[in-house]
Amino acid sequence: MGEREKGHGIGALARLNKHFWKYRWRFLLGVLFVTVSNLYAIVPPKLVRVTFDFLADVRPIFIHFKGSDAHGSLFGMLAITFVWFGAVVVISALLKGVFMFLMRQTLVVMSRLVEYDMKNEMYAHYQRLSLAFYKRNSTGDLMARITEDVSQVRMYLGPAILYALNLAVLTVLVIYNMLRVSPSLTFYVLLPLPVLSLTIYYVSRQINLRSERVQRQLSRLSTFVQEGFSGIRVLKAYSREKQWAHSFAIETGHYKDTSLELVRIQATFFPAMLILIGLSTVLTVYVGGMQTISGQISTGNIAEFIIYINMLTWPVAALGWITSIIQRAAASQARINEFLDTVPEIVNTATELTPIKGQITFDDVSFVYPDSGIRALDRVSFSVKEGESLAILGRTGSGKSTIAAMLTRAYDATSGVVMIDGVPIRDLHLDAVRSGIGYVPQDVFLFSDTIANNIAFGLPEDAYEMDDVHRAARQADIYDSIMEFPKGFDTRVGERGITLSGGQKQRISIARAIIRHPQLLIFDDCLSAVDTQTEERILTHLRELMKGRTTVIIAHRVSSVKHADRILVMDEGRIVEQGTHQQLMAVEGAYFSLHQQQMLEDSTLSSPEN
Repeated sequence: MGEREKGHGIGALARLNKHFWKYRWRFLLGVLFVTVSNLYAIVPPKLVRVTFDFLADVRPIFIHFKGSDAHGSLFGMLAITFVWFGAVVVISALLKGVFMFLMRQTLVVMSRLVEYDMKNEMYAHYQRLSLAFYKRNSTGDLMARITEDVSQVRMYLGPAILYALNLAVLTVLVIYNMLRVSPSLTFYVLLPLPVLSLTIYYVSRQINLRSERVQRQLSRLSTFVQEGFSGIRVLKAYSREKQWAHSFAIETGHYKDTSLELVRIQATFFPAMLILIGLSTVLTVYVGGMQTISGQISTGNIAEFIIYINMLTWPVAALGWITSIIQRAAASQARINEFLDTVPEIVNTATELTPIKGQITFDDVSFVYPDSGIRALDRVSFSVKEGESLAILGRTGSGKSTIAAMLTRAYDATSGVVMIDGVPIRDLHLDAVRSGIGYVPQDVFLFSDTIANNIAFGLPEDAYEMDDVHRAARQADIYDSIMEFPKGFDTRVGERGITLSGGQKQRISIARAIIRHPQLLIFDDCLSAVDTQTEERILTHLRELMKGRTTVIIAHRVSSVKHADRILVMDEGRIVEQGTHQQLMAVEGAYFSLHQQQMLEDSTLSSPEN
């Protein structure tokens, strides 16, 4: 068996064995209830055989006493006997129903518990994976695997196993009872089954291939829809609704076509089952009739065999459905395993949660993005003492944000060493590093929650006072804007903060970072969406906050960084200049040129003619 077959075949379901072991007692109880339920299901055919044979035996006696006084008494006795037969059938049906209920309460409930465990396991694994993983995989695909794929696996764990067990137990009991009556008749009745097995084998392989296509297309469709909803403002701004709807129709068309291919294959099962079961019935009547004439079996045995065949009809017909579920579950589990087997690039090796103080050292650090191959940093070296402020300037793509990513350990350096407090960042506990950093990213993300909860997001739940939230909002110069909303800090923002302006979102993000009182503050171009006056007010508040804390400010504007203790000017992943504002202005290099250019732009924008 090749690697692909191992990964995408039935073998993928072996990953679920740990869940069967966890719920083994519930599973074993389910098997017991399935067995007992089918034991009661076997009772009616036997009673039918007894009834037919009993009638055949008493019919001559009944005819003999016709017209006599004993005829009425004999009829009454027969009526009572048949009432008892009927009562046994009804009681058997009731008991079978009770154990079927218990069967579902064990096996189907077990499948729901496993589904719960799987989703939690996947989500926890998603949380451990590195940032690079999320760059490689779309949100729609992540969602499809934790929802649709897990649901397909649950169908295997619940209904498929339940009906498969029911079919197995019922088949064993039925064949056992048939063999006790007539091995030769049983042979002819079961003769179509090898053909049925070959049909199932062939069709199941086709179902497996088409199931994988369906799941892949569903992931693409989920990604397409998610992007459409996330970018709805852009779609409307460019009047692209019709074109997007047309593209959506194409994607759904592909999903429809792949699903119909699967349905067409599945549709061959049911007619095949009916034909083969019908053939078994014909053989029963013909062969059984011949054996009845020769005295080998009774008329009641033929009736019993026909009921047995009908009892097997629906379970055997469901075999195709069960096979389909197992194949789809195997395809889904293979996709789930692919993500569960993904090893995080960022591994936490430390055990002690030692708080960081804020000293930063980059020693000959280079970094190449693993997916694109772009060299973002090229032998960068600098150091920042505890409590100092560092500013980083440079054009887009010069490597500024990559330095922030190195400090938060979103990525590890390709070569060289990043150190905090003189210790390589790889040797520090990941939670200690990130909990000691207040990071304001360039791309602000707000949750669909209240403004207060968004600001206090980095704090333990219910472990903060509203005064802390208000103080952080004032320091980020967003307090007055929030109070203008009808519900103030209890105002709920839309998805990704869609109800707020870009500047408001950035300032709420700043408040979220500073409320934690971190030892290391990183501002990654977080003032780009505010005007110069607002920027100056925010920086004034932040200068007080930055005292005693190490601060890294990444910006495009010189006005944002000129008060920093040290300034780095970067270009194409290298440090081209570094020093204080005065030192760099005196050199009259890249920093000086950028300063003069921005001064000219500001004076032009502030001109009365504009």
